[in-house]
Amino acid sequence: MFARYRQRHPGSSLGSLVFYDLFRMFCLLVLRVVYRLKRVHVRNVPQTGAVLLIANHQSFLDPPIVGAPINHRHTDFLARGGLFKFKPFGWVITMLHSTPIKQGAGDAGAMKATIAKLGEGKMMLVFPEGSRTDDGELQTFQRGIALLLKRTDCQVVPVGIAGAFDAWPRSRKFPKLFAKRIVVSYGEPIDSRTLMSKGTDEAIDTLYQQVEALVKESESHR
Repeated sequence: MFARYRQRHPGSSLGSLVFYDLFRMFCLLVLRVVYRLKRVHVRNVPQTGAVLLIANHQSFLDPPIVGAPINHRHTDFLARGGLFKFKPFGWVITMLHSTPIKQGAGDAGAMKATIAKLGEGKMMLVFPEGSRTDDGELQTFQRGIALLLKRTDCQVVPVGIAGAFDAWPRSRKFPKLFAKRIVVSYGEPIDSRTLMSKGTDEAIDTLYQQVEALVKESESHR
């Protein structure tokens, strides 16, 4: 029983696993009460193995919006390095499997850490736009995502979020409470080798189109 439970996040202690699940359930409850969060096709996320979640980035709420509905395994995240300086927030996001990254600095260390975690059979959430959208629209994907696809053998799951920008746009210091419904949709997994088989540009374009379609699907459920 415990061996199967540990598969949710290979290499983590039992205490860390329990902390993550309790925090995940708390976040899910808050998101459901405050934003009526709806998840669509969450079972598309593979039960085991290396997985790269590729999502659009609308607000600071996006990591829990994507991670909290997935109850069959844990998600690892990238977070701005400066966030780890604040106590106890830095400790909390560390316990939630976050890896620091220097925004705009081409942080090779964070890239290597991501590749290593995927190599350990973990699941990583990445926002290929690089930063939160200014207007709610999907931005161009940065080419760094192609490096992950080239150097890892994983399943790639596109994810589309709708409603998070309305709840907490970049122009606001704090989120709007009880805003319109937030919806997150999970696409079917695609093998990274299959994605890269026709070249970098087409792989990035395919992912962009997949995420764009899932954002529209999420909008239709609001």
